[in-house]
Amino acid sequence: MPISDGIGSMNESSLHLGIKDWYSRPGDRFEVKIEGSVIDIVRGPLLIEIQTRNFSSIRRKLEKLIDYHKILVLYPIPAQTWIIRVSETGKVLSRRRSPKKGKLIHVFDELLHIPEMINHPNFSIEVLMIRMEEIRCADGKGSWRRRGVSIKDRRLLKVTESHRFTRGQDFLRFIPDSLETPFTNSDFARASGYSIYQTRRITYTLRRMGVLKVEGKRGNAFEFKVAI
Repeated sequence: MPISDGIGSMNESSLHLGIKDWYSRPGDRFEVKIEGSVIDIVRGPLLIEIQTRNFSSIRRKLEKLIDYHKILVLYPIPAQTWIIRVSETGKVLSRRRSPKKGKLIHVFDELLHIPEMINHPNFSIEVLMIRMEEIRCADGKGSWRRRGVSIKDRRLLKVTESHRFTRGQDFLRFIPDSLETPFTNSDFARASGYSIYQTRRITYTLRRMGVLKVEGKRGNAFEFKVAI
C-alpha cells in the first residue's frame, strides 16, 4: 500500500488524484517534502510530479531539484472529454462529448516553458493520453468565454496511451519523414498538417532543446535543419 505523508492531498483535483492512483505502485510515498518542495510520488530515488497544465509554474521546483534527483513529469492530454453539466445542487443535467480532441503534439504547448530541461540526464517526461470527464456548472462564476459557466472538477476515466521522452532526440518523431531540409515553418505545416501556430511552437521548442538549428533564411522566413 502506498504511503502518504499527508501534505496537500486535500487540494488536489480529481484528475490529479486519479492519475496518481493509476500510476502508483506498492511502496510509493505520496506528498513527500524534499528540499522544501512537495513531491507527488517518490519511488525510490525517482521523484514523480503530476502536472496537468502550466509547466511554467514548476520550472523553479525542477531547477532546484534536478541536479541531485531523478525527476519524471507526468503530463495528461485529454484525447476525449465528456462534458457533464450539473446544477448548483450537484444534479446532473446533461452529458455530451466535447468536439475537442487532444493530440500528442499538444505536449509542445507546455514544453515550450521548459525546453532546456529535456537535455538534463536526470529529467524525463511521460505523456498520458487520457479520456476524462469535465464537470461544469452555470453558477455565474466562470470566465466570460464560458458565459459564466464554472469548471468544477475534472475526472480521469481511462489512460489509453503513454509516451516517454528522455532526451531531445526522442522528439524527432514529430518531424515528418517527407520534410526536406532545410525547411521553413510553412514547409513543416504543409508536410505535417499542423497549423502554422502549432508549427511555430514546435520549431521554437526544438531549437531551444538543440534538436533544430537555423540554417539560413528564405525571404523573411527562417530555414531549419536537424542539429543532432
